[in-house]
Amino acid sequence: MKRRLVATIAATAAALALTACGGGSSDQPAAGGKTTLKLALWNYATTPEFKALIDGFEKANPDIDVEPVDILSDDYNEKLTTMLAGGDSTDVLTMKNVIGYAQYANRGQLLALTDEAGKLDAAKQSGLDAYKIEDKYFALPYRQDFWVLYYNKGLLKQAGVPETKLENLTWPDYATLAKTLTASLSRGDGGTKVYGAYQHIWRSVVQATAAAQSGGDLLGGDYGFFKDQYAMTLDLQQSGALLPWATASSQKVTYNSMFSTGKAALMPMGTWYAAQLLADTKSGKTKVDWGVAPLPQRETGKVTTFGSPTAFAVNKNSKHADAAKKFVTWAAGEEGATAIAKAGVTPSLQSQAILDTYFALPGVPQDAIAKKAFKPDQVVLEMPVTDKTADVDTILTEEHELIMTGEKSLDDGLAEMAKRVKNEVG
Repeated sequence: MKRRLVATIAATAAALALTACGGGSSDQPAAGGKTTLKLALWNYATTPEFKALIDGFEKANPDIDVEPVDILSDDYNEKLTTMLAGGDSTDVLTMKNVIGYAQYANRGQLLALTDEAGKLDAAKQSGLDAYKIEDKYFALPYRQDFWVLYYNKGLLKQAGVPETKLENLTWPDYATLAKTLTASLSRGDGGTKVYGAYQHIWRSVVQATAAAQSGGDLLGGDYGFFKDQYAMTLDLQQSGALLPWATASSQKVTYNSMFSTGKAALMPMGTWYAAQLLADTKSGKTKVDWGVAPLPQRETGKVTTFGSPTAFAVNKNSKHADAAKKFVTWAAGEEGATAIAKAGVTPSLQSQAILDTYFALPGVPQDAIAKKAFKPDQVVLEMPVTDKTADVDTILTEEHELIMTGEKSLDDGLAEMAKRVKNEVG
């Protein structure tokens, strides 16, 4: 079936206005006997999970068509906020992160899905608790990402570093290795520099890691537990083992451009990146021979990482609420989980059968290190969900930038974070 992508919010609004003129009741089928659901998402062409879910759902529910409302990833949360504020009736809304979800839910813009959540196997549904607000659920997770360490097998081999060295890395080990790799791989003939590691500009790379592995509270207003992780990162940057944060930010460097082209040997990143590597390898866009190891730890022992689920919610203004709930529930269940596992994405529903499906994909690393990475002992939610989450996130992001660019010392930056959170958020 040829599917029309809704390219702009204006076009979406026009289409919805025309639909509204028909005066149909909730879930009334369109001409031809089918119900058409509109699904807000981002970067449809390059995000394989969306097509996998839509195709799978339509096959299982031939009386429902799902039409993507495609929004640029960088603009998604802002556009979705504008749409909902304007009374838009797009049926299903992808919750890109829990921060945005908390805002929409607390504003009363989402339908409750508490009954649907009660039908899920909570023991297997990773990330479900992130969507619980005062004993109600307003979204159901279909995907659960967490952070691991990607590495370039060819560059490690070139530097004489065995892959087994990555299986139980501590952060001090990681820092030493990043410096060693930088020294071994950097070219002195004017060629492109190869960095021992790359850490993206997001604050979570430092802050969420520190919180997850130290037990620190990201909303609490006392951020001393960030210090060791920041000190290590700043030292790596100063030594030349990391691309400077200011350069990555000002030049809009992508993590994919650093890793898939062999410009960095190590890279902490979310499990979602594996899907892009698999797709780019298949299409010939990259030839990097990559592996996955557990995220480095504060000390050896159990593997603790952080992550965040991705969910679907139903717009309070949906004209097809029953069909929308059906899609959301299907995506969170066994069939949806299998569909996205086949697309190289880690689903929220976790079982040995789903894990086997994932590792059966051509190109997924099959070694013991990778399998350990994909079965961490603990995944801590990247950011707690409360009515304070968005405001605290803004402050932590702003101060992170000032620390990483050297505009504030580490101690001053941490002190300012604490002061602002206590005074501006309370």
